[in-house]
Amino acid sequence: MTSDLIVRFLTVGIFAENSYVLGAAGAGVLVDPGGEVPGLLATAERLGLEIEAIWLTHAHIDHLLGVGEAVERTGVDVALHEDDRFLYDGAAEQGRAFGLELAPLPAPGIALHDGARLSLGGLEVQVLHVPGHSPGHVAFWIPAARALVSGDVLFAGSIGRTDLPGGSHDTLIASIRRRILPLGDDVRVYAGHGPPTSVGVERRTNPFLTGG
Repeated sequence: MTSDLIVRFLTVGIFAENSYVLGAAGAGVLVDPGGEVPGLLATAERLGLEIEAIWLTHAHIDHLLGVGEAVERTGVDVALHEDDRFLYDGAAEQGRAFGLELAPLPAPGIALHDGARLSLGGLEVQVLHVPGHSPGHVAFWIPAARALVSGDVLFAGSIGRTDLPGGSHDTLIASIRRRILPLGDDVRVYAGHGPPTSVGVERRTNPFLTGG
């Protein structure tokens, strides 16, 4: 199967978080809308994509700041792993820690779990549970496109922080080694912060994985 996956992202807000528009065959989703929702929706419209859902890799505040507006503007459901629901429900409290005011978020309508299969314009998207940065963190793996939306698990040259509630360095490293590295060196990785990278580059050069 050849892939017609579309990936676009805007780096938004004070946390410089990457908010994604994914699409294929006219269908689109927003992943981790952390802000600048009008710009994300304008991007989707320009690409001819109808937004069908909002997918969250996890529920830290920088990935949630645009969720309420995105739901209001699109009327679509939010997808989240249940193990991060306590963070999602506590989004307003998270925001106050950074001096931000955030209204209560709409309840998620889609429960994600490891091994779940989602569809994006005919492309299969697999949900990988990759805890460590947060308990319910997931990554979205699109095999036909050799693409992974990794959230805050794996970055170019770094990994997600593990000093927040529910974080564990050992668990995060295990998630990367067991779930991400075996996908293959050619896999393109779209992270929650920073530029895209690849599994192969990170396997060879990421100091958190090489011990360097």
